[in-house]
Amino acid sequence: MVSKTKLIILFDGGCPFCQREVSFLRSKDVSSLISFVDINSSSYKPELFSDISYREAMGRIHAIKASGEVINNVDVFREAYRIVGLGWIYAPTTLPVLAPVFDQVYKLWASWRLTLTCRPSLDQLCKLKDINANQGKSEK
Repeated sequence: MVSKTKLIILFDGGCPFCQREVSFLRSKDVSSLISFVDINSSSYKPELFSDISYREAMGRIHAIKASGEVINNVDVFREAYRIVGLGWIYAPTTLPVLAPVFDQVYKLWASWRLTLTCRPSLDQLCKLKDINANQGKSEK
């Protein structure tokens, strides 16, 4: 069976803003061309997703195109919105004068996202993920 998935988005299921964005994209993706993978799930395995570690995925948004190409940052939103027919929303972010501004704004957002959503630091989340993974192994 051939997959019709054009994009796999790795998202932080513990982030309320990320959840809202995923819900919106799912509602617009009537052809189910985008798959969403919650990196906070205990079943997240980096080796299945271009070896993008939990730390990398938590640091900034990543997606994998059907071709296998990994994209991140604002490029993920540009591609996702294009796929669901709303590319015009992110079209201004590709203009030479505006692209660097949008890229910097996203980087700033990514660096403050955990603090703004009242979550532990990236280091703390990674430690918790490791502890939970090790507990899961010892219970087997």
